[in-house]
Amino acid sequence: MNRMPALYLSHGAPPLADDPLWSRQLADWAAALPRPRAVLMISAHWEEAPLTVGATETVPLVYDFWGFPRRYYQVTYEAPGAPWLAEQVRALLAGGKWPVRHDPARGLDHGAYVPLAEMYPAADVPVLQISLPTLDPAELLEIGRRLAPLRDQGVLIVGSGFTTHNLSAFDPSRGPDGPPPSWSAEFDQWADQTVAARDIDALLDFRRKAPAALIAHPRTEHFAPLFVALGTDVDRPGETQAVIDGYWYGLAKRSFQFG
Repeated sequence: MNRMPALYLSHGAPPLADDPLWSRQLADWAAALPRPRAVLMISAHWEEAPLTVGATETVPLVYDFWGFPRRYYQVTYEAPGAPWLAEQVRALLAGGKWPVRHDPARGLDHGAYVPLAEMYPAADVPVLQISLPTLDPAELLEIGRRLAPLRDQGVLIVGSGFTTHNLSAFDPSRGPDGPPPSWSAEFDQWADQTVAARDIDALLDFRRKAPAALIAHPRTEHFAPLFVALGTDVDRPGETQAVIDGYWYGLAKRSFQFG
């Protein structure tokens, strides 16, 4: 079995499904990948310690957003569960500083199902979501290193966040295709160059090293999943590429593939 890549993608809000360009970019990306045996999803929208494994069978989605039209709360994505993958995650993290618990009722949140619905619309690939137990980049990198063997088992590891994410500075008047504010463009360009150079030290210290970091990420939960994906590629580095770029209402939707 070929080694699967790991991804960090910008997942968008529920209206991503209404954006024909972004939807097509995600669908084309998935089509270019080997078909995964399962997807292990780490979303910015689930922070819980200790590290928690979500449902291992199909349960209702988590509609973790407010104020949208009713139709966004009627979306379903009934992907199969992956109990075997939950056991593998537990085994790979055993003996470390991250005890693993299980929440059998916790379904996929919008950071997981929104992009997956564009990438695998038939919902026929098993999915397991795990929580972010910390926002510390170094610890998340190490979690990724421990989970890296899953890539050799056909598992697509996906960190789902947003390369820039400041909703207090979000300006809908820009329109989905409008030019980005300077803080978003500067951080996005830095992230692109720094990831391409695999400057892990700079990435780990992005709050101090990146331009406009405190504006681009007032909280860091949307950049945090990058470190899990990157961590899976530290010991056996493969090709790194930015697969999607551009902006959505001024927010950088840049997305990376490792391996």
